[in-house]
Amino acid sequence: MTVLRSLWLRLHRWFALGLGWILILAGLTGAMLVVGQPLDRWLNPQLFQAQSTSSVASDSNRVAALAPIVAAVHEEFGANVSMRFKLPQQDGESLWLRVQSGDWRGTIYLNPVTAQEQGRRGETDGFVNTLFKLHSTLLLDDTGKIILAWVALIYMLLLVTGVILWWPKRWPGNWHIELNKSLVRALFDLHRIGGIVMGLLIAVSVITGAYLAWRPLGEVLNFVSQTTPIKAPKLPALQVDADKPLPKPPSLDAMVEVARAAMPDAQISFVQVPADARQVMRIRFRANDEPHPNGVSSVWLDPRTGAVLATQRWNEMDPGAGAVAIAYPLHTGELGGVILETVAALNGLALAGLGISGVWLWWRRRKARKHVNRGYEHVRRKL
Repeated sequence: MTVLRSLWLRLHRWFALGLGWILILAGLTGAMLVVGQPLDRWLNPQLFQAQSTSSVASDSNRVAALAPIVAAVHEEFGANVSMRFKLPQQDGESLWLRVQSGDWRGTIYLNPVTAQEQGRRGETDGFVNTLFKLHSTLLLDDTGKIILAWVALIYMLLLVTGVILWWPKRWPGNWHIELNKSLVRALFDLHRIGGIVMGLLIAVSVITGAYLAWRPLGEVLNFVSQTTPIKAPKLPALQVDADKPLPKPPSLDAMVEVARAAMPDAQISFVQVPADARQVMRIRFRANDEPHPNGVSSVWLDPRTGAVLATQRWNEMDPGAGAVAIAYPLHTGELGGVILETVAALNGLALAGLGISGVWLWWRRRKARKHVNRGYEHVRRKL
């Protein structure tokens, strides 16, 4: 039993020392984002709030024509650029345009009625943007997402080994934290009991974060549930009449209206404009019963004809894709309002605290062991 416990201890220790710094970073940045994002909006109203004009509409679903905005972006950044509009979800919000080109990646903030630019930010401009990029990708793009997914698995191993090491021989066990003794003893008790009390809550944040960061995990969920993934539709072959010229493609605004008619009981959240005109057009919606704050329900369109290729509501998707609707607001805390957002922030702080206290305890014990060994060596030499 002692040998097995020593094995669990070694696994717990070296997993933590090897990748614990990433967990500390993820926990701290996640907690800071819970506070930083609303603070950023409050400090920068010129970006996030629609500037007052005499013609501002009261309907958040009615915005300026999008086609002229697309033309202006193509003129500035070239033809090979992908765009994603985020339409205002509430009155008074600005219209966001996410731009990805070879020269620049960032967000342009527009007045939703006049389409006048209110400001722009690069992908890592500003403290909050950099913080989000660090939290979601470790500033390593897709490679960082894969690392975070594997680190989430490591956390689950840390949780399991921690529970095994803590498991009392007799219940209910010792839940007392000794604060009147040494600092090392107090931190040890906090690390041990805090890991048990907060471990599962932290696991929810870690696993949902990994799920959002690395989408192939959705394929694992489909495999486990034995569900066939629902793929995005492909463009059908276009029937061409040799005696007639090709029909003019519909405007972006016309396709938005077609999508709105296909899902009239939901609110448009995103309009995605791919760089390649031969790709299908996706317009995202948020249904009234959808937990995701931006929605993942979608209408897919043929950009050549404006025809609806498919409609997918969030609760009709395969488990791998549909789970995002719950994983995202659960990870950010938006699913439960201020209470759950507070819990999400505390989870991040607790995760960082467990990592820091674990490393500090290891370092103190290692330092004490070296001190004892030097004492033994000094005595041996005298003998």
